Amino acid sequence: MAKARRAKKVEVRRKREFTLHGRTLPELQGMSLEELSKVLTARARRSIRRGFTDEQRRFLEKIHEFPKDQPLRTHVRDALVLPDHVGHRVSIYTGKEFKEIEVRPEMIGHYYGEFALTRRFEKHSGPGVGATRSSKFMPLK
Repeated sequence: MAKARRAKKVEVRRKREFTLHGRTLPELQGMSLEELSKVLTARARRSIRRGFTDEQRRFLEKIHEFPKDQPLRTHVRDALVLPDHVGHRVSIYTGKEFKEIEVRPEMIGHYYGEFALTRRFEKHSGPGVGATRSSKFMPLK
């Protein structure tokens, strides 16, 4: 009985609508940039207040006219994810390749570069023969 109740709560939790500081996605999409900047974090607010660069402005214009089902390829990693970008597919350049992402509501206020990592973690194995002074005298089998 308790399992069923817990599963029902999880089901209800998953179906909840996305909100950002109490505002739903349609409300966010209806806002102007000035109104939206009051809802976003300080870094995003500063980016909006200072104005977009020419590259960012071209990217924002292009994403509006680009079809949602095709990925838009871009090198602009410092562009903000805005509410009207939700549902679009964007391929972001990592310095080596393009990484394709689909813009979701949770990404609003972040930068595109955050979703296409440029560095990867390199895990090294243990030291080999000759790496340390003690391994110099190991018998070879």
